[in-house]
Amino acid sequence: MSKTQGINSGRRQLLKGGMVMAAGLGASIALPTSASCDSAPINFDEIVDVLVVGSGFAGMSAALQAREASVSVMVIDKMPVFGGNSTINGGAMAVAGSALQKQAGIEDSVDAMVADMLRAGRGMNDVEMLKLVCNGTAESCQWLIDYGVNWKPFVQHFGGHSVQRVLQTVESSGAGIIRPLIKAARDKGVIMKNQTKLEGFVQDEAGRVIGVEVREGFYFPNERTGKIRRIGARRGVIMATGGFGRDIEYRMMQLPELNSDLDSTNHAGATSEALKQMMLIGANPIHLDQIQLGPWASPDEKGFGTASQFNTIATYPHGIVVDVRTGERFFNELADRKARADAIMTRRDEKGQPVYPIGFTNAAGASKAQTLDWGLKYKVISKAETLDELATIYGMPAKALKAQVARWNEAVKTGIDKEFDRPMQEAIVLDKGPWYGVRMWPKVHYCMGGVKVNTQSEVLHLVSNKAIPGLYAAGEATGGIHGASRLGACAVAEGVVTGRNAGRNCAAASAVTLKQV
Repeated sequence: MSKTQGINSGRRQLLKGGMVMAAGLGASIALPTSASCDSAPINFDEIVDVLVVGSGFAGMSAALQAREASVSVMVIDKMPVFGGNSTINGGAMAVAGSALQKQAGIEDSVDAMVADMLRAGRGMNDVEMLKLVCNGTAESCQWLIDYGVNWKPFVQHFGGHSVQRVLQTVESSGAGIIRPLIKAARDKGVIMKNQTKLEGFVQDEAGRVIGVEVREGFYFPNERTGKIRRIGARRGVIMATGGFGRDIEYRMMQLPELNSDLDSTNHAGATSEALKQMMLIGANPIHLDQIQLGPWASPDEKGFGTASQFNTIATYPHGIVVDVRTGERFFNELADRKARADAIMTRRDEKGQPVYPIGFTNAAGASKAQTLDWGLKYKVISKAETLDELATIYGMPAKALKAQVARWNEAVKTGIDKEFDRPMQEAIVLDKGPWYGVRMWPKVHYCMGGVKVNTQSEVLHLVSNKAIPGLYAAGEATGGIHGASRLGACAVAEGVVTGRNAGRNCAAASAVTLKQV
């Protein structure tokens, strides 16, 4: 027996043993399928050139970009509705050098956006991938417009950004991006399959990913539903499966304090199984313990809710946040998300229980907040005619609150926040009501960690640091771009730019010959 034959024989024995182990464990582990040189070829139920797993910003951008290269494309998603977290996202995209910035006379650059994201990421960012994203925002913004996305006619200033560079859909929702992309994909002949859950990868003898095993007809979260089928991918598989913010067990493995006491803005399907399947074939996971808390959420509603939009559009740029016990500010309301969430999480009583801060602004500050009426209807947001009434509603010391507002107004007039050095480009004088307030507490929002990729969006192997042939990833499924903290509106930027990058490179890859049943 030759050395090569011995290795192959040992490998086959290991694979057999692994498959027996998987069978013994039931559906909890799905090991990759592999064909050895002396076994029968793998048969697939369906075959396409490019297979995209996930249908959010990254997935749909990847699918459309690949289809533009005239290759066949299929998108699968385990959930009954396409779009994932992207559909309930706020629809805001950070763009360096947009036409709206130029119209408003706002000076910005790719270098400035890179510097802002590096600062927020505490220098942990993958700089090459970060530059790829920032360089692609302006062109990708126009690409979205060409596919029917409509932006509001003004630029916004989100926390951690040095200038106003955020565009937002007219719907104030990621659905304003996802719906046009799905329509365009279907119009171009992209095959869309929902309720189709990834079970594992299919690799050839050389280790190239040539397809996936799925459960078709899957009913989330019932793991044993659906029929097992194999889908082949001649050019490659693109993983755009998002993060694991709703997977309490797995996120607690990374950060034990992120237990079930903390709500999440994510949809129910934001779990870890796709990440684990990539890891099973050697993908390198990085920054998995870097999990972002959204600092604009409210404990008075579930999930993303109405407060998140209100605080992002109104409170943070045009209002202030105070400790309910003192009526005074305690952080820079336009710092990056990590800094703000960390500050809010310090507001606790002597027993360690949350003491919810109050964010508020007036009618002028809330004039563009589209979720204001809904927040009032569902009693997440409270309205007060005077500061005394606002203090009464939330149990704040009125005298201290009014003194704080007076100090804030003086800061606005001078253009300098001596208390917390907040950027003042959109700050307004808070001198008259009515007032709108909301209780605030962070929620698990975004996973900065995921699999490591190169600038061709190829997934890198943990040991060799070389690309796993046939496997690509984009969006929140990847790690490293944001470092320790993602800036607001950069999820759409990352998803669209890296999704397009993955789609372009996967479509250009050499095709393998596969056999269909």
